[in-house]
Amino acid sequence: MWGGDKSSDLLLKSVAVESIIRDPTGDRGHSHRHGAANTIARHRFCLPLSQSIAHMVSHSQRDLTSARETIYQAISAIRMIDPHTHINPHAPASTTLADILGYHYYTELVHSAGMPRLEIEEPNIGPQELVRRLVFGLENISNTANYGWLIDLCQTFFGFEDDQITSNNWEALYDAAETKMSSPNWSQQILDQSNVEAVFLTNDFDDELEGFDTNTYIPCLRTDDLVFHLAKPEVRRRLESCSGVSLNGSLSSLRDALRQRFEHFVAHGARACAISLPPTFAPTHISDAEAAAALDQVLKNGLNSNASSVETLSQFVFWTLAQLCSQFRLPFDLMIGVNRGVYPAGVFQGQDLYDSRVSLIQYRELFNAFPSVKFPVSVLASVTNQELVSYSWIFPNVITNGHWWYSNTPSFIQRDLTARLEAVPRSKQIGYYSDAYKLEFVLPKFDMYRRILSGVLAEQFVGENGWSEERAIELGHQVLRGNVDRLFQQPQGEPGNWSEAAEVPDVNAYVATASTEPPEELDPVPSDNEIDTAGLPDVQLTGRAVDDVLAMETEDEPLDVGNIVGEVPADPSGPDTPGSQIQMLTGDGEFTPDQDSMRLKPDPMTGELQFPIDESKPKKPSE
Repeated sequence: MWGGDKSSDLLLKSVAVESIIRDPTGDRGHSHRHGAANTIARHRFCLPLSQSIAHMVSHSQRDLTSARETIYQAISAIRMIDPHTHINPHAPASTTLADILGYHYYTELVHSAGMPRLEIEEPNIGPQELVRRLVFGLENISNTANYGWLIDLCQTFFGFEDDQITSNNWEALYDAAETKMSSPNWSQQILDQSNVEAVFLTNDFDDELEGFDTNTYIPCLRTDDLVFHLAKPEVRRRLESCSGVSLNGSLSSLRDALRQRFEHFVAHGARACAISLPPTFAPTHISDAEAAAALDQVLKNGLNSNASSVETLSQFVFWTLAQLCSQFRLPFDLMIGVNRGVYPAGVFQGQDLYDSRVSLIQYRELFNAFPSVKFPVSVLASVTNQELVSYSWIFPNVITNGHWWYSNTPSFIQRDLTARLEAVPRSKQIGYYSDAYKLEFVLPKFDMYRRILSGVLAEQFVGENGWSEERAIELGHQVLRGNVDRLFQQPQGEPGNWSEAAEVPDVNAYVATASTEPPEELDPVPSDNEIDTAGLPDVQLTGRAVDDVLAMETEDEPLDVGNIVGEVPADPSGPDTPGSQIQMLTGDGEFTPDQDSMRLKPDPMTGELQFPIDESKPKKPSE
């Protein structure tokens, strides 16, 4: 039952609302109460509860929209480092529109929508003809996020003004793009316009790492061939050639060759080692005897080696790479779950899919064995994200890393990002990487992520958790840039030779860019001070009468719950009865400890320490 005046909780102060007619100059920043040009109509009315809530909700939505825009503008000002790409540092930007439309995200989608593979990959096809063919398939994928990246980058870099690429406008776009791409320092123009300071590469183990600026294009040792393809004679020849170490059948020669590759990469500014892993792989330590036998088999038989020997050698090489990462203080990027060649008839790079049979439990031995190695982990499918969140929650060396491949669409990013921000320590999250093959794609991909991130920060942290916008921006900066600076340091432990542009942006510089005006058709909700100033009495809310509401909530007859305590006897007995006394158990008596009785002695049979038992004293029948 309610206490006090039952109707008091259903009362609302009457509201005096001033409906302000915009002055002829369009100035909405001030409320002028005097002057013919500014007429104020004062209305007094009682707002029904539903309408009051609607006004408050609309204001809340406007506040979150403002916060989202402020956060987005602030984190967009951060000069980015992209921690994973496939960019060729010798040709980082596109030369024609075919380089952009030839990205596997587009070729695999138009092929999936019905375009024959031969039309896309016909030998000796020219770039302009390839674009012409692909344009006819773009209409079927115009609903995808990938198509959105395409339009975004064309509008940003090439001055494209339409929102679709069609048979009527593609040629003009092709020419405009070619003109831009042929300009001097096109790659640097893209980096500057994209606000990108540096990008991580994906370098083959035998890359010479010469001829490019390693402060802008940061080397990363990719090790897939070393782990999974050492049975191929060509891979072994490449390793011997680049390392200068002959694989003579001994494990020491293999270890020396791998170590030389780490020395080479670290000397050229590498900041990470990386590998893509199939869903069946489960790292484990291999003894030297097992590894030596497997190496002998592989060196003798190559691709004809038995599967067991190949698997054992893969495990040994992988474990050795983890040991070298520990010694050289390099993070080991693990990209887990891709099943290669699922669709052999697909276009180039459009044949691989994720496999839900993967589990991070397969990596528990690795994570436990190398506590000093940081493992930034990417999972191919959003369905594995919760497991990644839990592993990063528990293991200090497991880092959530980006949104990879099939998880790199807005709906999956929003869900996975929210889960990570809610559960994983903020210092253990690498927000995003583009996975781009050409520089033009870094901006639209990162911009997609920044918009999602600003929305999650505004709604979950500002709206739900009551954070200030400044605090939310600091978190956004940390997952976008701060953690990249800290986790991918130079192997000697020194911070990267990167600019000071990674400082957290000042929120005040961006508040003005977000509109805080309410929509013109909505009246603002009055403040408490405005309500009190009106001096009007409280009134009862319109709608259903209070008495009717109370009548529905109460009943005339009391609820019969029966006898829930049972019958109480007139003369209760028992240990809890007042006046009862504690009775000794049969055979119990007074116990007086002495030094001998309290000294522990070892049992002659087991050696277990226990209190001594006087065997000479006869036992009572009850014992």
